[in-house]
Amino acid sequence: MHDNTPEIEATIRELARLSMDRLASHPSLDGTATPMQLESAAGKTITPSGVGAPEAVRLWTDVLAPACITVDHPRYLSFIPAAPTKLAAAFDMLVGTSNVYAGSWLEGSGAAFAENEALRWIADLAGLPVTSGGAFVQGGTIGNLSALVAAREAAKRKRSTVPRRWAVCVTDETHSSVMHALRVVMDVDVVNVEGDARGRMTGAALRDTVNGLPASRREGIFAVVATAGTTNLGIVDDIAGIGEVARENGWWLHVDGAYGGAGLAAPSVRPLYDGIEAADSFIVDPHKWLFAPFDCCALLYRDPALAKAAHTQHAGYLEPVLAESAWNPSDYAIQLTRRARGLPFWFSLAVHGTDAYRDAIEKTLSTARAAAEMIRRADHVALLVEPDLTVLTFERIGWRAGDYEQWSDELLKSQLAFVTPTSHRGRICTRFAIVNPTTSENDLRLILDSMR
Repeated sequence: MHDNTPEIEATIRELARLSMDRLASHPSLDGTATPMQLESAAGKTITPSGVGAPEAVRLWTDVLAPACITVDHPRYLSFIPAAPTKLAAAFDMLVGTSNVYAGSWLEGSGAAFAENEALRWIADLAGLPVTSGGAFVQGGTIGNLSALVAAREAAKRKRSTVPRRWAVCVTDETHSSVMHALRVVMDVDVVNVEGDARGRMTGAALRDTVNGLPASRREGIFAVVATAGTTNLGIVDDIAGIGEVARENGWWLHVDGAYGGAGLAAPSVRPLYDGIEAADSFIVDPHKWLFAPFDCCALLYRDPALAKAAHTQHAGYLEPVLAESAWNPSDYAIQLTRRARGLPFWFSLAVHGTDAYRDAIEKTLSTARAAAEMIRRADHVALLVEPDLTVLTFERIGWRAGDYEQWSDELLKSQLAFVTPTSHRGRICTRFAIVNPTTSENDLRLILDSMR
């Protein structure tokens, strides 16, 4: 099974060819399928003697791949898309075949060095000190959870007494992964701060909310989560004001920039992030708006020693990698085994340069602004929230839930686009999430015209 037989070598060449073709092509949106449809088309794929390489390749190319929606298509505008550069995707193939263990410096120092170079660029964009650092993790869920675990551990060490219940301040627009991490994984209470008219958490609202709490509840707060680009609306919280309140109370300031943090690289919106330089931790997902392949979240700490104290795992067999001077990526998050998931991002960034990234992000911002103006001028749709970044939330005037669902299904069936319904303050609506530099104004015009 591990030998280089003629059949295996031929299959490797075929997989390489398919990968090259995918990188060179402009694939269709494709779609999805039911379990029954896939069972019927694929049959039994795992058997005692195997189906053989040609058949397994056929199953993927003809049956399974077409049942996956193409996330980097320019008219994939649902959720938060991903649009990796060609070189990031190509280098990801090399990362896979290299099989680097990137959890420790001892085993993957070259990979860790390169990843740290990419992390340094992000940290510099945020204005974090030169001593800041972190690691690449699977996604925003693990990044947020790891940061908040480090925050609680730091609070335990700093405080003379432990409260009856720990708590973190959030808003309704805080990402669901944060809420899940707090309530289900960490068993921590949530203090909900009401957002303003656009859903932003502000320093003033945070202060008023906390001042209105009983002392027993207030003393349990150890962190506040500000969002730099909410997923549903693309709004950036009042990070500076929130940070001021956090400092007054000795709380950890965590900034979730999973989607919107990439905007730090764009001069046209950089002022929205003022105050992020005071963050104790910060995440951004390069697989979203920084053009890396799945899965890749950059997790950064102002003081990495606090994260290391919370996350380093100890065991007899791990002693060789726990040298005092070593930078082990696994010491900074809830992880041990890890692939070098930051390398494709590093390679593309190294090849193209940071100016190219700045320009690509500005291009998506320009496209989003043009689309927002189309919506404002149209008589059949209405913008529900003035955008900060590249998420546009709007409604088709007069439509109900069933109308949105039918329209969305037809868009995908016709291969025109993938746009799904959402809701805002109880109203069914839809949204464009624009992170792909190849998405054009004409793409968005076609979709808006389809709603007439």
